[in-house]
Amino acid sequence: MRALLLLLLPVLACAENAGPTAPPPACEAACQDGIGIRAIRETMKLAYNLTLQGKPVGPQDATTPCPQGGTARVFGTATSNGLQGTTEVDLTYELAGCAYLLQDEDADQNYETTITATIHQQGILAVQPSVTSAVIIRSDRVELTGTVYNPPLPYAADCPIELGQNGNVLTGTLCDRTVRSDL
Repeated sequence: MRALLLLLLPVLACAENAGPTAPPPACEAACQDGIGIRAIRETMKLAYNLTLQGKPVGPQDATTPCPQGGTARVFGTATSNGLQGTTEVDLTYELAGCAYLLQDEDADQNYETTITATIHQQGILAVQPSVTSAVIIRSDRVELTGTVYNPPLPYAADCPIELGQNGNVLTGTLCDRTVRSDL
């Protein structure tokens, strides 16, 4: 028993000296905007998957409830290319109080937002990992409210957006501010 105790003493001493974990770094305006555009893009992706994923190609028009309230309507055209693993889209998303929550271990990948907007998306969505998405996302007005980050910070935007997604990088403008998010 004494030998076991001697073996555990260094482990217990390290555990006592470890102290609390460091808080996440501060999330200033650019960080918050990055999470805000991530919330917009991922809410659109969810709406697409809930309404159109697996449907025949061509003209589309479908509505779905959002996970935490509100609705999302997606309409326009989507045409798949099975050989390339892509879907060419020219879609409009009407988000009416569409609420979505995402929680993650990374502080900058957390949000609980509600979006009201009409957003147009045009370009190529990748289905296979060997192909990358390339889309343009525009809206004259996006009303985005809620919280971003962890611990949660209040966040609101009510303005135009113009975003481009190339692969897993989303860049552009939100309220005339330059924004970026790695998806």
